[in-house]
Amino acid sequence: MNDPDFLQELTEQVGTALKNRQMTVATAESCTGGWVAQAITSVAGSSEWFDRGFVTYSNTAKQEMLGVPETVLNTHGAVSDETARLMAKGALKNSHADVSLAVTGIAGPAGATATKPVGTVHFAWASNRGSVRTKHCHLDGDRFTVRQQSVVTALQGILDLLSDDASA
Repeated sequence: MNDPDFLQELTEQVGTALKNRQMTVATAESCTGGWVAQAITSVAGSSEWFDRGFVTYSNTAKQEMLGVPETVLNTHGAVSDETARLMAKGALKNSHADVSLAVTGIAGPAGATATKPVGTVHFAWASNRGSVRTKHCHLDGDRFTVRQQSVVTALQGILDLLSDDASA
């Protein structure tokens, strides 16, 4: 997993898939702190398929930039399927992108609870065709490893979403 070439190749695959469909992506990131956007912009020519990224680390940022209601954050928490789903939808609404991804989680070493241990990460992917999907993972490792695995999962989810939308 700690192979920069793998991440580069995956990101290039995402770019090719989006470019071939003449689509763009927006990111909404919390625990990854912009790492997905960084991976995307490390690919030459990504301006053709990357619209923008939102780094919404605080609950206030999730509310102001992505429209996540305070009631959802209070009821379900920032690390939840509900919040990830609304982050992905908010990224679409507040951009010109065709698809979006969202990631929110607990990378550690602090921040864990009994029901949300370190490594708890929620993902969401949304399309302007109306599809939204979520995924919940418990990732192992230290802060760096949890964040890195989250970037890979987020990017792979875009490929999966595009593939499923194409066959729908």
